[in-house]
Amino acid sequence: MSLKVTVSERVLHFKQPAGTSRGIYTKRCIWLVKISDGERVGVGECAPLPNLSCDDIPNYSEVLRHFCDDVERTGELDTEALRDYPSMLFGLETALMDVRCKKENGRSLLFDNAFARGEEGIPINGLVWMGTFEEMRERIEQKLEQGFHCVKLKIGAIDFDAEIALLKKIRERFGPREIELRVDANGAFAFDEALYKLELLSQYALHSIEQPIKAGQWANMAELCRESPLRIALDEELIGVNDPYQKRQMLNIIRPAYIILKPSLHGGMAGVREWVDIARDMGIGSWITSALESNVGLNAIAQLAADIYGPGIRMPQGLGTGQLFTDNIPMSLEIRGDQLWISTSS
Repeated sequence: MSLKVTVSERVLHFKQPAGTSRGIYTKRCIWLVKISDGERVGVGECAPLPNLSCDDIPNYSEVLRHFCDDVERTGELDTEALRDYPSMLFGLETALMDVRCKKENGRSLLFDNAFARGEEGIPINGLVWMGTFEEMRERIEQKLEQGFHCVKLKIGAIDFDAEIALLKKIRERFGPREIELRVDANGAFAFDEALYKLELLSQYALHSIEQPIKAGQWANMAELCRESPLRIALDEELIGVNDPYQKRQMLNIIRPAYIILKPSLHGGMAGVREWVDIARDMGIGSWITSALESNVGLNAIAQLAADIYGPGIRMPQGLGTGQLFTDNIPMSLEIRGDQLWISTSS
């Protein structure tokens, strides 16, 4: 079929500054890709993260346009050519799947599963951004009041002793059977202090820690995974590792407990499936999260997670970012308690 691809840039604004160990986000730039077959339009989101994505490049718009022209010319997506441009691949994958499924059944069922049909929710973690001690305490209280049973805390920006005090306060009130705690250091620890900090953190019955040290230190990360009393998950470590052989090699060397997958960062939908398959072969767990996309990207990521891990997903996924923006794109997504649902009421 003959396809027409258009691209529009959009800026989203955070309700409150989103703090990580790499800096603070107040706005988010995305590119919406629309693919039309003349009757229907499929929409996808390309959303590279500044100073993090391997395809965060100065001429992003021009390179994206080039790949859009290829889709117009061939009617297909060259996933191999897009391996090193994961956010572009994810947006184009989503848009192409969207227009095709609308042609088949008139609905945006990227995957025909219970979640996409609105029959089942996906358990998600409540995300608590970095801030002052009091800000983080208040945000944790809010998540608990909202009914979350798994809370993920960004750490590494305020004083480590204050973060330990915060975890101690939570555990004094809620045991590990009541609240699962995950922490994400975003590479904030120096290697020579990392094991000591991991030992302190392990006292509070944490589920896992994401990326304790900066990416690219395979030998050091492997040592931490061997010695740490706390299970380690890789996140930033996976960025830019797009070749299947290199993926297997890295996981074989480091041997983490988990990998955390974001389609915009880790190879689009095709790349995420590749990572999951390789990790499963090695007995390594995984879960999927969004990477500060709008609801367009979040919807596609959630449907993908349900397709890979469902039905009846038990492990909380990182899909609670849809409420971050003041000007998000409306979609039929809603959080009920600690689950993400697609609403079928509208």
